[in-house]
Amino acid sequence: MSDSSALPAVPDHALVPDAAPDAAPGPVIAGLLLAAGGGRRLGGRPKALLPYRGRPLVENAVRVLREAGCDPVHVVLGASAAEVRERADLTGCVVTDNPDWAEGMGSSLRAGLASLAGTGAHAALVCLVDQPGIGARAVARVREAYRSPTSLVAAAYAGERGHPVLFGADRWADIAATATGDKGARVHLSRHADELVLVECADVAEAFDIDTPADLARLA
Repeated sequence: MSDSSALPAVPDHALVPDAAPDAAPGPVIAGLLLAAGGGRRLGGRPKALLPYRGRPLVENAVRVLREAGCDPVHVVLGASAAEVRERADLTGCVVTDNPDWAEGMGSSLRAGLASLAGTGAHAALVCLVDQPGIGARAVARVREAYRSPTSLVAAAYAGERGHPVLFGADRWADIAATATGDKGARVHLSRHADELVLVECADVAEAFDIDTPADLARLA
């Protein structure tokens, strides 16, 4: 009969219980940043390259999407796309050039949604590069309102619809079919107003745009 006392003791911390099954992965909410604008009212200065806290403005928007939990992050460039790629750090982003950027936001939205096809993303959370007053807290609120691939969510400011906007994947085809000129997704949002969920964000963000030389003071 063997002497059990001769066996080495097993420390308590080495007694590992059976591993629990992996939790179901959460929904994939992709960040879609529209950064193609040429800054016509800014004298032709591409908005993506406007200086903000010492770096190009596009980098701030990418950071906001990531801090809000969006992954992957897709970026649509247009005006001076080659220069933006050279000067801005877009490491880890999927970058798409929109050759038709001058047609308006609709073409960039179509290009961005096309870049997400086949990625398995359940929704696209769309942000605009020229709204630095909208930070990660507001973006996260909109992201957290996702419920299904039919979700339609927008930030609101004192009850008025604004950005960012979240589009469930089941809506992408219709949005792409109706996004023309500078209308973006407004046709789809108007047609489905009764399905839109508004998330109030005025307490954590300011929804101003950088459109004119006077607006540049907001980047200081």
